[in-house]
Amino acid sequence: MSTRVTIERMGAGGDGIAATTAGSVYVPFSLPGEIANVALENGRATMMALLEASAERIDPACRHFEECGGCALQHWQESAYQDWKRSLVQEALGGRGLQFKLDPLIPCAPQTRRRAVFAVRTSDHGAVLGFNRHQSHELIDISECAVTVPEIVARLDDLREIVAVLGGGMKPFKLTVTATASGLDIMASGCGAPDAAKRHALTNLVLKKGFARLSFEGEIIVEPKKPLVHFGKVPVYLPAGGFLQATVEAEEAMAALVTGHLAKAKKSLDLFCGSGTFALRMAEKSAVHAVESEQVALDALDRGARHVQGLKPVSVERRDLFRRPFLARELAPYSGLVFDPPRAGAEAQAIEIAKSNVPKVAAVSCNPVTLGRDLSILVKGGYKIDRVVPIDQFLWSSHVEAVALLSKK
Repeated sequence: MSTRVTIERMGAGGDGIAATTAGSVYVPFSLPGEIANVALENGRATMMALLEASAERIDPACRHFEECGGCALQHWQESAYQDWKRSLVQEALGGRGLQFKLDPLIPCAPQTRRRAVFAVRTSDHGAVLGFNRHQSHELIDISECAVTVPEIVARLDDLREIVAVLGGGMKPFKLTVTATASGLDIMASGCGAPDAAKRHALTNLVLKKGFARLSFEGEIIVEPKKPLVHFGKVPVYLPAGGFLQATVEAEEAMAALVTGHLAKAKKSLDLFCGSGTFALRMAEKSAVHAVESEQVALDALDRGARHVQGLKPVSVERRDLFRRPFLARELAPYSGLVFDPPRAGAEAQAIEIAKSNVPKVAAVSCNPVTLGRDLSILVKGGYKIDRVVPIDQFLWSSHVEAVALLSKK
């Protein structure tokens, strides 16, 4: 049995929201203003028939759209989609009563995502590689991807050969593939550690295909070439499984905002620094202390800094900033800092920054909700939000990055 609904607005998760007698329901792959017949189950809806389409509906860029769950919004006209994505930041921060200037969204072009996390498994018909169907565990095999860089898409069949050797039976596992200057960096996880025979076969296959590295849950199986990325002018060898911004373009936009805001700082602090996305660029202008909980990331940052001439001093510290944030008194020597935490945000660290007198602060976030919480803490501590810049790093999804620039006199 189907129910006729009108899509009233777009939800924060990228589904259309419609009102019914049973309450609001979420309709995937719909747009505001559309009328559809849907099948309802537990507050979610499956579109059975689109009765009236929005004027903002366009043809999707990928043949797998709606079947594969990798993208949610390929069917939405560009300017409307970008306005909505910008509104996610506006609503999350504005809902906390914050006063700020929100810049236009920095857009994301197709075929620019340099890291893809594929769902994979073996089957009676060969290796399957792709993404799960929307709201399902069913794995959809793909032949193209409109968001991922061509260097990865062109090697899908070669990656399937890796999956076939790894095996794992019918149970799905993950294959994380990153395009680097040295070639593709591949990490398998969730399939069980390969035995000696599989390691031998995988080593031969990686060498034959010219991949840079293959690892299993952070353990390197074979590394013919160290995977290389550049943070500004500094070449860095990426740790196996190490964090990397999804697109080069978004990373460069964020870095330009951060380094510009902290340009006059003589001594800077980079909290949750990873392998040096910001710290190594900041070191072109000021001394930097970089703090991170993952030792392998710090080692990569430190090696990069030591092998490039012309940088200001760079020091590193391993520290869990969730358990042991930098205290206000420890922040006293710094005239600028950036923090870029995981999605959970940095509440404990924000409380300490708010108590400090660091004149320039840059907050980078992949979650507008936790960013709003952290900015509220800073504002209550006397900081002024100078500017917030939303950045679309995950095209056709509900995820949005933001950089907030703050000052205290």
